Amino acid sequence: MSVKFSEDIVPLTDIKVNPGKVVRRTSESHRPILLTSRGRGVAVMQSLEDYERAEEEKAFMRAVVEGLSDLDNRRESDLSDVKKRLGLQ
Repeated sequence: MSVKFSEDIVPLTDIKVNPGKVVRRTSESHRPILLTSRGRGVAVMQSLEDYERAEEEKAFMRAVVEGLSDLDNRRESDLSDVKKRLGLQ
């Protein structure tokens, strides 16, 4: 998901004039849109689907990093112990 500066920068006034068009563009392009006011970035808009996917990916990556840290710090558990704790045996 990369920004195309020629297409993905939108002044706030465009949101006031035709919000549906801008929202539709985020859904169709799967790229965030930078909203500007007086030439300065003030917010980023993206589709709900893309936002949720990005949040899930971040949570997954955090869990992977935490798991790798646990391995590095020798915080490990036997599979049989984990199954007992989860009531799977």
